[in-house]
Amino acid sequence: MEQSDTPCGLDVSLEIMGGKWKPLILYHVQDGPTRFSEVRRLIGGISEKVLAQQLRDLVAVGVLERRDHHRVPPVVDYSLTPFGRTLVEALIPLCEWGNRNRAHVAKLSQNASKMKIE
Repeated sequence: MEQSDTPCGLDVSLEIMGGKWKPLILYHVQDGPTRFSEVRRLIGGISEKVLAQQLRDLVAVGVLERRDHHRVPPVVDYSLTPFGRTLVEALIPLCEWGNRNRAHVAKLSQNASKMKIE
């Protein structure tokens, strides 16, 4: 990762958890070990391939820990590392902001859709 001269650390944060799915994955594994199939069910709309890649990325940067239970059928779960927990703590205010502004953003999206149709 390239070092930036900006005093804002968003570049670092986005390097780790950027994209549509990673913040949602982190949200759903924050309460403890979570199996792949459970994460996929909780998120909805994510393909198995994309979820697998996103989980691999988060494990590679030390945000998640992957635990293989060495069973047949395979049982694997994911949990936050201490480093990952600090990232989730930083995301909580964004979750709260989204909850407070959900209706406003939905209205903006509706207006934007209407403008495209007309």
